[in-house]
Amino acid sequence: MRNTNSLVVTPAPLFGRVRLSGAKNAALRHLAASLLTDQPVTLTNYPSTLLDAQVHVEMLEVLGKKSEIQGQEKIILTQDTLPPSRLDWTGRSIRNTLLILGALLARTGAASVPLPGGCKLGDRQYDLHVDLLKRLGAEVWEEEGRLCACAPKGLVGADIHLRIRSTGATENALLTGCLAQGVTRIWNPHIRPEILDLIALLRKMGAHIRVFGQEHIEVTGVEGLGGAEHEVIADNMEAITWLVGASITGGDVEIEGFPYQDLEVVLAHLKAAGAKLYQGYGSVIVRGGPCYPLEISTGPHPGINSDVQPILAAWAAHAKGESRIVDLRFPGRYAYADELAHMGLKHEVRGDMLCINGQGGRLNGATVRALDLRAGAAEVLCALTAEGETVINDAWQIFRGYDRFGEKLKSLGVECRWTD
Repeated sequence: MRNTNSLVVTPAPLFGRVRLSGAKNAALRHLAASLLTDQPVTLTNYPSTLLDAQVHVEMLEVLGKKSEIQGQEKIILTQDTLPPSRLDWTGRSIRNTLLILGALLARTGAASVPLPGGCKLGDRQYDLHVDLLKRLGAEVWEEEGRLCACAPKGLVGADIHLRIRSTGATENALLTGCLAQGVTRIWNPHIRPEILDLIALLRKMGAHIRVFGQEHIEVTGVEGLGGAEHEVIADNMEAITWLVGASITGGDVEIEGFPYQDLEVVLAHLKAAGAKLYQGYGSVIVRGGPCYPLEISTGPHPGINSDVQPILAAWAAHAKGESRIVDLRFPGRYAYADELAHMGLKHEVRGDMLCINGQGGRLNGATVRALDLRAGAAEVLCALTAEGETVINDAWQIFRGYDRFGEKLKSLGVECRWTD
C-alpha cells in the first residue's frame, strides 16, 4: 500500500466521468454479517481499497475467515469452522467492532472485542449496544480495554426500544435478532439506505425480516443462515463529494450510479443554493456555477446525514454571504473549520451553530490536518480552488472511506501526490 501520510493537492477544476464505489457504511456491515454463517458470502461493487475495509477483513481473518479479492470490486468470504468468541486484535480499531461483538455473540453464545474506535465525533458512546444485548438476554461487561458479552443459552427475542434513531444500534439489533430465539422487534429504528441494504443481504442469507416504515422492524429468528451474493449500494457520501467538487470548481462531471432517491433532502438544499444537476439514465451531470449560502441542520434519514456537513462547509466557503450549519447528532463537530481557517476560511461558532462567512472561494493553499474522514474530504475540496498547493497531513483518514480516491481525482484532472 502506498504511503498515505500526507496528500499534496494542486488546484484544478473537475472535468470528466466518475463511477461511484460501493458504500463504506454498507460494506463494513456486510463484512460483519458474514460472521453469521459458515457459507460463502460474496460482495460485488465492493470498495476494496478502503483502509477501514482492509482493517475489517484482517479482523475477520483473525477470526478464521478466508478472503479472496477478485479485481478491485469483488470479495469472497468463506469459513470452514465456527469462529472463536474472542477477537484478539492489536491493530487500529474501528467502530465496527461493536457489530463483530453482536455477530459473534449471536453465533457462538459469547464475544469479546477491543473497545471500539473510528472517528471521534463528539461523545460517541456504545450504551445503546449494551442495552439491546441485555434486552436479548446477554450479560455485558468491560474488562481491561475490552467489551465482553455472553449468553450461554442463546439470545432470546425481545422488544428493543431505541431512545434515539441510531444506525449502529439498529444494525446490531438486526444481526443479533436473526439468530435469536423467537421474535425481536426494533422500535424507533434508523431506516436509511445502508440499513435497507443490510436487510437485503440478510434476507438473501435466509433471515426473516419485515420493515414497518420508521416505526419498527420485526426479526423472526432462525436456526442458521446460509451464504449469499450481494451488490453493495453506491456510496452517497462519495456522490455528494464529487457533486460539491464539480460545482465549486466550475467543472463538469458525470457521476455514474448516482443514488438520487437516497439524497432528496440534501439535494433540495444544494439546488436551492445554486447546484446545477441534470439527471441522466443511471447518472447525474453536475455543472459548476455560482454558489449561494445555505442553512442546514443534520438529522436522521431522510434528513441530512451528520457526515455531510463538513462537505457542505466546503460549499459554504465558496458562497458569498453567511451560511449556517447545525449538527444535531454530534453538536460541536466543527473542529475541521479551524483547520480550514489556515486556508482563509472565515467562521465562528455560535453555541451549537457553525457560521461560515463565505468569500466566494478566496482560499489559499496551506498545510492542514485531516481530523477525521469527512474533514479530510472537505479540505481536499477547498484545496481544489485554493491559490497554491495544499498539504493535507494524516491523509490516511480520507482513505478510510473513499475508494481509489487519488486515482479518481487524477482521472478528473487533478494533480495530487503522496509524501511522507
